[in-house]
Amino acid sequence: MDRLNPSVLISEFHNEHGANPAVQDTLSLQNTERLPFTIRIVSDDHSLQKAVIMRKMAYGRHLPEFASSMTVEEGDHEPGTVVLLAESKLDGGPLGTMRIQTNRYAPLAVEQSVQLPDWLLGTRMAEATRLGVSGGMIGRMVKIALCKALFMYCGQQSIDWMVITARSPLDREYEAMLFGDVFGKNEFLPMSHVGGMPHRVMAKPVAVARERWAAVNHPLFKFVFQTQHPDIDLRPVDLSFQRETVGCPEVVDFEHGR
Repeated sequence: MDRLNPSVLISEFHNEHGANPAVQDTLSLQNTERLPFTIRIVSDDHSLQKAVIMRKMAYGRHLPEFASSMTVEEGDHEPGTVVLLAESKLDGGPLGTMRIQTNRYAPLAVEQSVQLPDWLLGTRMAEATRLGVSGGMIGRMVKIALCKALFMYCGQQSIDWMVITARSPLDREYEAMLFGDVFGKNEFLPMSHVGGMPHRVMAKPVAVARERWAAVNHPLFKFVFQTQHPDIDLRPVDLSFQRETVGCPEVVDFEHGR
């Protein structure tokens, strides 16, 4: 990917636009669209367990052994971390989830396995992990909406770089969203913090994401940058449940596997 100097990049963008990219984009929204699900920040143990059930269902399609051992993780309770949950408006069942960790309080999870290059050090980063969505068309829609929520959250938190690790073939989906390689092109590295599975480490600068998507006429540009989705609600919530939880509660099964 382009080896951009993050401090220069962010400074130039703010000088030109005079606003955070997420704030700037809200000024040009042309449409309002309702979704058949909601996305919000998890703020209680019940919702967190629903997110874990969604992870188990999603990971079980490709990594059944790994999925069978999944439960609420220590990382779900770390400061600077939020878990997003997509829930059906029809029955409240979980349709998707994503965990976002910032490096405000601690290094990113990926830094347990690799040393990030100098051009990322000293920047404000957010890593998206534990992405899981239901199958079928609704799952594809939820995944796109969660990726939009990631960008929105990074804008709110003044993040410089979005970082992800992706196994094949999921890495191609992030490549299509203009994430670029942090290391060698198409290079997969073993991630010791996820059982040694090879992943591609990728990143995208938040400040110029809109301009880059517009430049290539990205098919999701209107959905992400020009449409308001009230059902994606990322207003700050009380995360005291993270501090109060002692240990990791067992995952309980909800009716119909939810």
